[in-house]
Amino acid sequence: MSFFQELADQYIDGEWRTGTGSWDIIDFNPYNGEKLAAVTIATAAEVDLAYRAAERAQGEWATASPYRRRDVLERALRVTEELAGEIVEAIIDELGGTRSKAEYELALTQEFLREAARQALSPDGRILPSAVDGKENRLYRLPVGVVGVIGPFNFPFLVTMKSVAPALALGNAVVIKPNQNAPVLGGGLIAKIFEEAGLPAGLLNVVVTDIAEIGDAFIVHPVPKVISFTGSDRVGRHVAATAGGLFKRTILGLSGNGALVVLDDADIDYAVDAAVHSRFVYQGQVCMAANRILVDRAVAAEFTEKFSARVAALKTGDPREPDTCIGPVINTFHADSLAALVDQALAEGAQATVRGRVRGNLVEPTVLTGLPDDSPLHAQEIFGPVALLVPFEGEDDAVRIVNESPYGLSGAVHTASTERGVRFAQRVRSGMFHVNDSTVQDDPGIAFGGEKNSGLGRLNGEAAVEAFTTQKWISVQHGRSVFPF
Repeated sequence: MSFFQELADQYIDGEWRTGTGSWDIIDFNPYNGEKLAAVTIATAAEVDLAYRAAERAQGEWATASPYRRRDVLERALRVTEELAGEIVEAIIDELGGTRSKAEYELALTQEFLREAARQALSPDGRILPSAVDGKENRLYRLPVGVVGVIGPFNFPFLVTMKSVAPALALGNAVVIKPNQNAPVLGGGLIAKIFEEAGLPAGLLNVVVTDIAEIGDAFIVHPVPKVISFTGSDRVGRHVAATAGGLFKRTILGLSGNGALVVLDDADIDYAVDAAVHSRFVYQGQVCMAANRILVDRAVAAEFTEKFSARVAALKTGDPREPDTCIGPVINTFHADSLAALVDQALAEGAQATVRGRVRGNLVEPTVLTGLPDDSPLHAQEIFGPVALLVPFEGEDDAVRIVNESPYGLSGAVHTASTERGVRFAQRVRSGMFHVNDSTVQDDPGIAFGGEKNSGLGRLNGEAAVEAFTTQKWISVQHGRSVFPF
């Protein structure tokens, strides 16, 4: 299958169609600039068509046997297994992901499909007691209806599927708006997988478009009851305000400013390995990445020397080459922004133990130390291969520095004592924190999400069931009630 020829289109009510907008979104390979596809954008009218198709199809799907829904999810998994090689190549081409990143994204997406197949059978009702004689209280868990999913560019296949698969498994219909930089992996490919898996028409729709064309139509449309958005906190704030004003539920996976903390008793060599991965996986374009690496002054010199040496040895280049560690960032605008960020840090007084060059969309890794405490760079998400090394004096100081961030998504602490690490993690205000590991973690069965400006709600496992279902109370009175008048 030639993904970029066949799947770069709108998918509405079971039909592939060309958008009716007046301009095209161009899908480029970020490494070599090759034009992969051109997608004529969808208009607000097509957004309406997609949501109406979803609304029509959802009722029958909601009442279908959960075993039928499970079978569709299992077939979708088999389709991804059959297309595995082509999916990996597409991730490299459309996203500039290294081969290891592509294989990781594919493998974890398949795990989420397995979890979604299980979730199809997981919602259950309850019969609860009542203070009223003869009354029976039944509590049902039902699908919310139609879910709108707005995906990111960095892990579009995985992150979009994290919402799409459980939402479908639980009896909902879905409309996807993929990121402009990933219209195939975050949209067309997912539609094709479920089409081949036998999902009835209308239950999954894809509209490739832009707010310059549709404004807030995707969010304010009356059909969707839940909006699942992954992206920046700036856009997420707008999504939350707009959807909340219409009493829509939002699941928001937003920006991060994670810290990997190295305590004075840490295994330094292992902590260096974890920090390199946490900062530079997929060029640092990961919300869970360790923007800041906090190191106790007692071990800072040793850590800085070893970390800088490891980073300097990372190969930046063609993501197709198996020994490439750092591929291109997503576009030239982002590359230029990262170069400006490094220049700003150096102008503020930071020093570079490793100073990478910028060559087109290739941004070589940079390691900065000595950034002033009042620099705004400490508090922002650095979505690229730039690491900040920050010293601290004891655990209390480290906790203070970590918690001063307006974000609270992920982080990690390294220590020889597991329980010391757990106690440290408990003091950090974040949705996730990991002891003696990378900051970049995801698991289909464990609640995933952030605190503060890093988002609202959770996905994965039972949290996904909560996200994409609602509860309904039906009471039954056996015998006659006695009324006051």
